Amino acid sequence: MKVQADRREFIQGFGAALAGIALARRHTFGAATPPAPPVAVAKCLEYGPEVRPTLARLFDQIGGLSRIVKGKTVAVKVNMTGHTTDRVQGMPLGMSHWVHPEVIGNTVHLLGQAGARRIMLVESSLSPSRSLQQFMSDAGWNPHDFASAAPRVDFVDTNYGGQGGTYKRLWVPGGGLLFRAYDLNPVYNDVDVYVSLAKLKEHATAGVTLSMKNSFGITPCTIYGRGAGVDKPSDVVKGSRGMLHNGDRQPSKTALSENDPNSPRQPGYRVPRVTADLVHARPIHLAIIDGIHTVAGGEGPWIKRCRPVHAGVLVAGTNPVTTDAVATALMGFDPMAMRGTAPFEGCDSTLKLAEDLGIGTRDLKRIEVIGTPISKARVDFRRA
Repeated sequence: MKVQADRREFIQGFGAALAGIALARRHTFGAATPPAPPVAVAKCLEYGPEVRPTLARLFDQIGGLSRIVKGKTVAVKVNMTGHTTDRVQGMPLGMSHWVHPEVIGNTVHLLGQAGARRIMLVESSLSPSRSLQQFMSDAGWNPHDFASAAPRVDFVDTNYGGQGGTYKRLWVPGGGLLFRAYDLNPVYNDVDVYVSLAKLKEHATAGVTLSMKNSFGITPCTIYGRGAGVDKPSDVVKGSRGMLHNGDRQPSKTALSENDPNSPRQPGYRVPRVTADLVHARPIHLAIIDGIHTVAGGEGPWIKRCRPVHAGVLVAGTNPVTTDAVATALMGFDPMAMRGTAPFEGCDSTLKLAEDLGIGTRDLKRIEVIGTPISKARVDFRRA
C-alpha cells in the first residue's frame, strides 16, 4: 500500500491550511457570505419514461450539463449503503434506500450526451468482492445497462487503492473539523468533475442524508472501517465505518490520526464533521437527489423505524449545501434548525457546519428554487 506523498502534496496541504485561516478570518468578521446557487425541483411520480426528460429539464434549469462536464472525466458517487441483502419490508433496493437504477442510468446517459469524456461510477461498497459491478449484480442490477448508457463508463469500488494499491491524501482546507486529511482512492483526486447522486432520506445519526452525507461513503472501509488493518489498510472490507462514527479506534497507521483524540466520541458530533470535512476536501460539482420512492425514519432497514415513503420528487443543484437545504425543506424540516430540533435532535447540523466553512448557504431566503415550488412538493417525512 502506498500513499502518494510528495512536494506538491505538502504545498497543497500547507496552502489549504493558509486558505482555511483566511476563510476563518473572513467568517469571524462577517465579511464573507456563503454562495447561493439556484436549485431545481421537479415532481416525478414514478420511475419510468418520465425520469430522463425530468432530469434533463432540471439540468437545463441550473445552467446545463455541458458547461460542467464537456470534455471532462466525471465521477458519479452513487448511494448504495449497506449490503445487497438489506431490505425495507422486502422492497427492491432502488425503491427504498438506494438510488434507483433508472436515475443512475439516465444520469449517465445525459452526462454522456453533454460531452463527458469518461464517466466513472464509484462507491465504497461493503462487498468483499473488490468489484462494484459484482456488487451491483448481487443486488439484482445489470451493470451493462449503465455501461451502455454513454460511450465510456467505468466502475470503481473505492474501498481499495488505485494502481499498485496507492491511495491519495486529500487535505481539508483549514486543517479539518475532525481530520486534517483523508486517504482515498485516487479517483476522487484525479477526476475533473465530482457528482453526488444521493437519495432523499432521514438519517438516524446525522438527521438527513442527502448529497453531502453521500460523500461519507467515499472513505475506504479498508482504512476507516471496523476491520481495517492497524499498520496498513486491510486487503478486503471487514466491516463498516464504525470508527468514524464512534471513534473507538484510529485509522490504519498509513493514514493521519484525528486532530484531537480527546474530542467527543458521540456519533452525532463526529459524523456531521467528517461529512463537512469530506465535502470541503472533495468539492461536489453537481448534486442530484432521487426522492421518487424512498424511506423515512432512517437511512436503511437496520434502523427499525425505517419505512417506505413516496415523495415523487427529483432535485438538482451545483452547490451541495443549497441543494441539501432545499431537499431538507422538501422533507418537511427547517434547514436552519440547530441541534436539538428536528431533524437534528441528536446531532449537529451538517448544513450549518458546511455553511460555516463557506461552502454554501442553507438559508432558503437566499436560494432561488426553480421549477416546482417547495410548498407544492413538500412531504412531511415524520408523518408520511
